[in-house]
Amino acid sequence: MSADPKRRPLISGNWKMNQNHYEAIQLVQKLSYLVGKDEFAVVDVSVHPPFTDIRSVQTLIEADELAFLLGAQNCHHEEKGAFTGEISPAFLAKLGVSLVICGHSERRQFFGETDDMVAKKIAAVQNLKMTPILCVGETREERESGSTIERVRSQLSGSLAGRSATHVSDLVIAYEPIWAIGTGLTATADDAQSVCSEIRAFVVGKWGQETGESVRIQYGGSVKAANTAELMAQPDVDGLLVGGASLDPDEFARIVQHAATGK
Repeated sequence: MSADPKRRPLISGNWKMNQNHYEAIQLVQKLSYLVGKDEFAVVDVSVHPPFTDIRSVQTLIEADELAFLLGAQNCHHEEKGAFTGEISPAFLAKLGVSLVICGHSERRQFFGETDDMVAKKIAAVQNLKMTPILCVGETREERESGSTIERVRSQLSGSLAGRSATHVSDLVIAYEPIWAIGTGLTATADDAQSVCSEIRAFVVGKWGQETGESVRIQYGGSVKAANTAELMAQPDVDGLLVGGASLDPDEFARIVQHAATGK
């Protein structure tokens, strides 16, 4: 693994709208047998279940003293109010959530989330001492037109509006090319490195060298065990945001193991 040693790798499993709370308990229990102290000594591992599963997973992690970090997939930017159906970031913080995914491409595409909305969520999450995972990435059309970097920079600029260098150094940025999510298509390791290095360069240019060297950058998009080592070998890829493969405990454990060992 050639990532900067200051940036501890983060492997995150985004379960999306899958697993009821019984299935969630079983999945984490299986993972706890498959992922051991050797892996946790090298990488951080987070699981991001649906909202209805979070309390069950929190109880299991705490009762069995598991090393998994508890994550959420989304939240509202207000702590309370007349927002029927929404989830307050304060609720998540009270449940021991460490990381919250903000601006996932599916939220942007299907629920109309804008960079401004994402920026408010990031601020709310950080105000409650949780870590946002900011997702950015281009569509297939944007990629084919050569506007990938322009699109990613625009998302970074809008979603991080008003954030200080300290705020930015404490969050995680996930590059997830939309054309590679759930399609079976995967950016090559070189493609991932190319965009992740541009993301780091953007952060350096706006918030300084120290911030750019501190921020962790994940790659997400049809990640599987077979491509983990190659992706993690890239100098600007500090972790992985895993979708479908995180629902298979054996496959997800292999991803964690490959990320930890580099092979």
